[in-house]
Parts: sequence; structure tokens; C-alpha cells
Amino acid sequence: MGLTGRVPARVDENVKAGLLGLVDHAVIEGWSQRRAARVLEIDDWRVTRWIRRRAENRLADLVPGGNPVHGLLEWEITAILAISDEWGEIDRSHRKLAHRGSRQEAVYVSESTFYRVLAAHGVVLPGPPRREPVAKKPWPDWVEYRPNQVWGWDATHFPRAKRVALAIIDLVSRKWIATLVTSEETSTQVEVVFDRALDEEGLAAEIERRALSPVEEEAQLPILLAVSDNGPQMTSGTTAEHMALCSIVQHFGRPGTPTDQAPVESFFGHLKGELPHLEQIRDPVELDIELERQRIHYNTVRLHAGIGYVTPDDEHCGRAEAIRKARREGLLRARSERVAYHREQAGK
Repeated sequence: MGLTGRVPARVDENVKAGLLGLVDHAVIEGWSQRRAARVLEIDDWRVTRWIRRRAENRLADLVPGGNPVHGLLEWEITAILAISDEWGEIDRSHRKLAHRGSRQEAVYVSESTFYRVLAAHGVVLPGPPRREPVAKKPWPDWVEYRPNQVWGWDATHFPRAKRVALAIIDLVSRKWIATLVTSEETSTQVEVVFDRALDEEGLAAEIERRALSPVEEEAQLPILLAVSDNGPQMTSGTTAEHMALCSIVQHFGRPGTPTDQAPVESFFGHLKGELPHLEQIRDPVELDIELERQRIHYNTVRLHAGIGYVTPDDEHCGRAEAIRKARREGLLRARSERVAYHREQAGK
């Protein structure tokens, strides 16, 4: 019978017949039914019920579910399938179709019931049409892969403080350049945070020089590229005007493709993941102070894996390559010293 230990709660009729045969043999040999059931590790009341059902030739269990009094009627199933045939291409959802049936006074069933009927009849609703793939727009040819050439920027919310933080990072050095904590995220706030970042990096003087230069002066390359998503504050005309005045070219990622500005998204993920206390702050002033403190720590202390485990400030100021080179040379030197030491010990 393939049983070990206590008899399971549900067994098929062959197992039941085999167990009852053992009980019958034990009773013939002088055992009580209760004692035989205890040895077989089965409740005595189950044995009694099986004996009664054996006499009625119905040892097999009934199919689960039975015939519920609230079960669907045949015409309701037909109506559900008809609604699906007529409106499936339009609604594309069993939830919508359930309400569509009520709206047309055709059938009144729950969303889950509608789904079960469709599944039982093998009906699969069409999904949304696939979007045409959009090719990723490359950076302009004039862009050089160096600090202060490509900036990424975005906003993140801190609900407890009821504030939003706009942040700008350098996509090459990963330096966190500037932050603005505000209650709004419009083009005005974008102008403020970019002016702050340009001052921080000493680029404001160059912008002013270009603004005051004669019109006849030979055209110069833009100062930098600003990468962002397609939020309303990014794509607004006012923002575009301010960027043009600052000799900044905007570059937008593809809609619904956050990986186009992955470093910025990753930055906010690390910020909130490594510093969960930021989302617990309720005082906006305290949030502003703490973000500035963490900005300094992020730039000067925290090692960044994406730039070879140096700080963003090291990469931004040109010290990173010397640090990485010193580590490579140190690893080779340490290995040589270990090899020499062990060879010397082996020769003694």
C-alpha cells in the first residue's frame, strides 16, 4: 500500500480496502477493532466509517466541490463566454469584462468567477499590443568622457518630510554635485539646483563670459550634457530656455526605460537603501542638513564600485588613476614578497 507512519487524511479506495482487510484479519484472530486501528496508526472512527461505506459499495471519495447551491447556471456560463467573445479585444481584462456584463445587464458575477469560467474553457484574453522598440539615442559627438562633461539629474521624494530632493551627479566621476530640497519640482527649482551646481564646479564664470561675448564670436561647443528622463519639469519650455542660456544640451532617455539614466537611478537606490533613516525624517530643515552631510561623505569617504573603488572626489579631481595604479603595484609587490618568504622558509 506504500504507507509508512500514520495514515494520511485522504487515501484512495484501494488503500482503504487493504487496511480494512488487515483489520478484518486481526478481528478474526481475536483482536479488537480499536486495537487493530491503533497498531495501524489510524483513528478507530475512520475504520468504522469505512466499514459502513464498504457495505454500501462507495469506498471511493466523492469529487471535491460537490454541487454548491450558489453555483453558476448554464445560461450564465454561456453569457460569460459571449461577453468575452464580443468585448475581449476591447477590454482585455477579466475584471473589466465582469463589469461589462453587469453594465449590459447580461450576467452578474464576480471578477474571479469570470476568470474561472474563462480558464475552464481555455479562453485567453489578448494582452496589450507591443510597443515599437525605440533605439537608444547616442550622446553627441562632441561629448568627451571626462568629469564635468555629462551630468545626470533627477528627483526623489521623502513623504514623511513632505519634500522632494533634486540631485545632480557627474556621470563620469559619479560625484554628487548639488542637491535642492523643496516642496515643488518645477522648472524654477531646476534652475536653482543647476545654478548651484554650476557655481560649485566653477562653470558659472564661463557661462557669464559666453553670455557677454560678441555675437560675431566663433561658435563654441556646449559646456556640458544634461541627461534626464522625460518628467514635466525636465521637458518644459522654461527649463529648455534656461539650459540654452547656460550652454547646456539636454539629453532625454527613452520613455519607460529607466536604464537609459541608470547611474542616477542607482544613486537614489543606494542613497535610500544605505541610509534608511533619511525617509524617517519629518523636519524639512533637518532633511536638508542631513542630505548635505551625506553628500560630503558620499563624495570624499565612500568608495564607489563603478569607478574602481575610489571616491567620486578622487575621480573628479584626477587622483583616481594614481590610486588604482598604486593598488595594482601593491598587489604585485605583496605577492612577490609572499612567494619569496615561503621559498626561503622551504629552503631552511
